[in-house]
Amino acid sequence: MSKGMTILYRVHNNLYVNLTNRCTCRCTFCLRNEKETVGESSTLWLEREPSVEEVEKEFEKFNMDDYEEVVFCGFGEPTERIDDLIEIAKFVKEKYNKKMRINTNGQGSLSNGKNIAPMMEGLIDTVSISLNTPNEQRYHEIVRSKFGDKAYPAMLDFAREVKKYVPKVVLSTVSTTITEEEEEQCRKICEELGVEYRIRPFE
Repeated sequence: MSKGMTILYRVHNNLYVNLTNRCTCRCTFCLRNEKETVGESSTLWLEREPSVEEVEKEFEKFNMDDYEEVVFCGFGEPTERIDDLIEIAKFVKEKYNKKMRINTNGQGSLSNGKNIAPMMEGLIDTVSISLNTPNEQRYHEIVRSKFGDKAYPAMLDFAREVKKYVPKVVLSTVSTTITEEEEEQCRKICEELGVEYRIRPFE
């Protein structure tokens, strides 16, 4: 495993922010189990976590007109650095006025010991939460969160809460990791929550 300081990297027409390698989960299908890079990046394993100032300065290297969206997602759970994430989001909004998305496991409020959803109001346009499975027991088997039984209900609670503050909330599963029947159950969960459902490809 090689390490570097890839802070920003391109995937399709979006610019991704790699804030941390810390994560509360050890998902069986996690990309970082198989590879070191995603999109146009070198290794996403960080030598150390970049400071807010380093992240903000990194944006100067990119023509922001080329990107549709700034996405907080790297080889770790971005809400592990929620205060820094919000500070960077304010910078991006003020300087570049770009749409922003957070890809998250939905355990950020549990991990931070506070309700982080209100912090996103007026800054984050989309929150994409990994639902992964409609079954709490299977969730534990697949996601392997350090929070154990607390993780699944906390993720659903976060989805309910964050939709109060963020225009678009999406819950996702990974294709080929669950059955079509389970996908239909996930769709019903999303309907009950009043959020979108997305089946994302296994890359």
